[in-house]
Amino acid sequence: MFKAAVIGDSASVSGFASVGLSVFCETDAERIKKLISRLAAGDFAIIYITEPAAALVQDTIDSYRDKMLPSIVLIPAIEGNTGDGMRAVHMAVEKAVGSDILGKEVDNS
Repeated sequence: MFKAAVIGDSASVSGFASVGLSVFCETDAERIKKLISRLAAGDFAIIYITEPAAALVQDTIDSYRDKMLPSIVLIPAIEGNTGDGMRAVHMAVEKAVGSDILGKEVDNS
């Protein structure tokens, strides 16, 4: 059976344990890269990662973009939404369908 994990700072991810996700409180870029590789090699189909943590390891996340598993999904951290997650969804949908069906991307900067 496939599993799901969440990676990020403790305040943002600790609550996910109550719904059955494997929680990894990590904010160091090198450790996050190794963790993603380990989870991807295991039975993890979905890896949720906070936007700040994802920003530290974007190259690693990009290396999994064209693979079936795991699906790496950016989520907001406790301090708020940077918009990176929505931008990633926007790009994935446009790539999948070949056109911009979601409309103009919102800029949160």
